[in-house]
Amino acid sequence: MKLLDQKVSIVTGAARGIGEAIAIKLAEHGSHVAFTYVSDSSAEKAAALEERLKALGVKAKAYKSNAGDFAACESFVNDVVKEFGTVDVCVNNAGISKDNLLLRLTPDQWDEVMDINLKSVFNMTKQVIRPMMKAKAGSIINMSSIVGVSGNAGQSSYAASKAGIIGFTKSVAKELGSRNIRCNAIAPGFVETDMTHYLKEGAGAEDFLKKIPLGRFGRAEEIANTTLFLASELGSYITGQVISACGGLDI
Repeated sequence: MKLLDQKVSIVTGAARGIGEAIAIKLAEHGSHVAFTYVSDSSAEKAAALEERLKALGVKAKAYKSNAGDFAACESFVNDVVKEFGTVDVCVNNAGISKDNLLLRLTPDQWDEVMDINLKSVFNMTKQVIRPMMKAKAGSIINMSSIVGVSGNAGQSSYAASKAGIIGFTKSVAKELGSRNIRCNAIAPGFVETDMTHYLKEGAGAEDFLKKIPLGRFGRAEEIANTTLFLASELGSYITGQVISACGGLDI
């Protein structure tokens, strides 16, 4: 059974990691997928992903676009609507980290994290709600983090950006619920990706695992499964919520 047959989904930051897994999962369930990548170094991976999605029998297209740039998001979503007809699902996944102790954190590092992690969610949501309001339906899924819920030493900028996403998500859910547009957030814990490889190395790795009741790191596909649930009719009565996909790290 395909849960998103003929739907159109946008996924930002999908050339690798969690975003890539989400794009594949949505396509496996019948959704056409438009996804973004931002750097030239990711172009080859993006092209390979586009072909992989097409092989699943859906329409797919990679766009080089910076989610932290409002004009770029406007152009991107306009292009997607022209190419695909509408937007049913938007997964705001693009994100970076510039971890540093507050004493050493620079204003430029702070601004970059806010632009890519938080401002991007505003930029994209602002654009996709227009076709969603026209269709009187839609699901917006914002990638927060367990760090945005609990905080973490050395990650003040990352935590602040991810906490901001939670407040934004709840507000948008209240604004758009009457239009049948749902908005939820996912707060992953420690997931095995390129961004978190360092957590598995050295003496600290065992300490991280001890804090996770399930005793292991998450897999990108598990975050993709949570996304699929919120994107599809399985989550049709859920909005304004933060689902912590963290192996129990937050309890």
